[in-house]
Amino acid sequence: MKKLFAFLLLSIVLVSCKSTSTAVSKNESKSESKKENRYLVKNLIDKATDNIGVKYKAGGTTKSGFDCSGLVYTTFESENIKLPRSSFEQAKIGKVIPLNDAKKGDLIFFKTNKSRQINHVGLITEVNSDEIKFVHSSTSKGVIISSTKEAYYKNSFEQVNRIIE
Repeated sequence: MKKLFAFLLLSIVLVSCKSTSTAVSKNESKSESKKENRYLVKNLIDKATDNIGVKYKAGGTTKSGFDCSGLVYTTFESENIKLPRSSFEQAKIGKVIPLNDAKKGDLIFFKTNKSRQINHVGLITEVNSDEIKFVHSSTSKGVIISSTKEAYYKNSFEQVNRIIE
């Protein structure tokens, strides 16, 4: 009985010590979270841009070839973030945000070739006042970085989604 009582008393002391030693202010945890997210976004961009030059392959999700959503799917999967496989379904994930609020790490979606639905996706790598650059897999050139200044993408732009807050 004494052993049980000592154990319970020790458990209470340990629990109470633990709860006070791990107290963190809201601002500290927010800044930690922002740091983690910046690191995560950097990793995602690095992973995607490491594939520049890889050829386009319909349904592809490997270095032997990527389609646009396969590149995004594989990139996010490398950080244990599960996304749907198609660009149309990926466009339903996260929060749709205005183009002028876009940040690195956001997904950018297009309706190309007069499609009625979203059929192309890229990962934003750079945001300037008048231009957004994104890495994606194009059918003609494979994995490349393109810009919203290019007429093709300017005219087919549909939306930006934030996956990582």
